[in-house]
Amino acid sequence: MKEQEKFVRYRLEKSGETLEVAKLLMDNNKWNSAVNRLYYAAYYAVSALLIQSDLNTKTHTGVKTQFFLHYVKSGIFDVESAKLYSDLFDWRQKGDYGDFIDFSEDEVKSIYQPIRELIENLEKEIEKKFNI
Repeated sequence: MKEQEKFVRYRLEKSGETLEVAKLLMDNNKWNSAVNRLYYAAYYAVSALLIQSDLNTKTHTGVKTQFFLHYVKSGIFDVESAKLYSDLFDWRQKGDYGDFIDFSEDEVKSIYQPIRELIENLEKEIEKKFNI
């Protein structure tokens, strides 16, 4: 197995584990922390896709930008899913660095399933090349 494939697999494993942690946090009413983990679960999966495509980035903004340029603009991923990822990026920033930001149960629960589906679709796209 090539190093690139190992790294992609590793990122997908981290994505799955982080999604599980987000669910645990949600089950314990830790909404801001759940937003953080939901973002990172999606981030790991998106970055795995970019790594698989030899699109190297150094920042979270770079990951978001490259994802939009190469996978949303081309129609491989729909704008709605990509917007959700972008919104989650903003929420994570607000929740981690802003004061008096408290996400509600309804807000967080409403994004869990769509983020889960985005991650599943990212995995399917990666499978096309690596057969993971």
